[in-house]
Amino acid sequence: MLRELVKGDNAFVPTAALRVAVRNGVDVAALLVTEQGRVRGDADIVFDGAPAHPSGAVRLSAGEDGTAWLETALPSVEEEITRVLVVAWTEEGALRDVRGLSVEVFGPDGATVVGYGVTDAGGETAMVLAELYRRSGGWKFRAVGQGYADGLTGLAVDHGVDVDGGPQEVPERIPTPVPAALPTPAAPAEAGAGAQGPRLTRDQILDMTPEQIRALALARRQAGAGAPDRALPAASSPPAPKPGPSDWTCGPVFEPRTVTGRDNDVITVKDLPHGPVMVELSLKGDVYTGLWPLDESNAKGRYLVNSTAKDFRGRVITSVPEHGRLRLRLEANGSWRVRVLPLAEARRLSEGRLEGWGPDVLLHTGGTADVTFHYKGDTNFIGHLYRLAGHMDPTTLPNPGRPAVNEIGARKETLPLPEGPLLVRLTAADGPWNARLKDVRPHSGGRDADGPVKLPPEPRGALGRLLRARR
Repeated sequence: MLRELVKGDNAFVPTAALRVAVRNGVDVAALLVTEQGRVRGDADIVFDGAPAHPSGAVRLSAGEDGTAWLETALPSVEEEITRVLVVAWTEEGALRDVRGLSVEVFGPDGATVVGYGVTDAGGETAMVLAELYRRSGGWKFRAVGQGYADGLTGLAVDHGVDVDGGPQEVPERIPTPVPAALPTPAAPAEAGAGAQGPRLTRDQILDMTPEQIRALALARRQAGAGAPDRALPAASSPPAPKPGPSDWTCGPVFEPRTVTGRDNDVITVKDLPHGPVMVELSLKGDVYTGLWPLDESNAKGRYLVNSTAKDFRGRVITSVPEHGRLRLRLEANGSWRVRVLPLAEARRLSEGRLEGWGPDVLLHTGGTADVTFHYKGDTNFIGHLYRLAGHMDPTTLPNPGRPAVNEIGARKETLPLPEGPLLVRLTAADGPWNARLKDVRPHSGGRDADGPVKLPPEPRGALGRLLRARR
């Protein structure tokens, strides 16, 4: 559902893997900045010469139609980073000469979440178009549109990037290799050389000419080896490419909704997209908690929550009808808060310890793995697996089949997981638990984050000459 913003507006976006399209034919970069609004070093600058952040959270690629794509995995952004700036500049003319200058954000299902079209660009040659920033435990998108009359230099200095024209230690330029051979010994970075040739540093790539990069890539291809430097998967035209085997494309994407109240009530949330959503309930009370969906005739459906636990909290799944009105019957004693969230807000399983209380919805996107749960409650512990790979209807969930686990009382339980994307739905768990992945295998779709990728194509702009981050 597209929400078109004007300059200065902001909107919540799902804490998920988003694709940000920047149009039209401008040079693009992302700056990952801290609370002080500054990069920590050159690794926090993602651009053509260094198109992947070391964390894997932000990657840059170029489309054939003049669109630049930023793949932004918000759950993977390091805690120290509070904002991801979307930056654009032009080397010829001014930004007012760029027709259709805009930013558009796509959710995991390929639907547009939010967009911003720049309508007031002037004589500036560089601009912070937009930013993704942390807010209230989630992420928001802001239409910034802040231009710089002094161009990329002014923008870079404002965000802690050193563009001082004084003397600097510049790496030796790599001579252009002969296509049939690897680079000569005069090339730096001999350490790590092998069948793939020398491993290049960021500064060495920045100081290479486009012809040198093309010749080096050709030499490596003819040598029958891939290059060790990181690039990104190829991007296609909007709205979104055909999903790969580990992409998650299930469920609508929308801005979370919150309703608060006390005791028994009927909750109505309007203007939601059709399809499965998460309902998060937190309650201060010690009697009984029951939650049911209501149909068109106000009849209760199968219960979502049925608990006598004190201070209940948990996440469950229900479906929004085609008319977009979700109605819930809540029976409770005490103050409560209900949040309706896209499935994209599901917490991701990892090899780190994930803690929870009550029913929940978890996401696994890697290869085959085992997940170990430690459950400390004294009632039912029930979980289902929803295999999302190949399920292309965002308005439904696949049939989970029999429960993957169905036990009573405190216990340790290890489950084998197939390849993701996969939803792990804890349908009953009145108590604390923790989960951790182990024996994780690379995804067969080739999305192992630690695997080698190809040398980036030629740099398109001047950023490689200007951006040298402060240490």
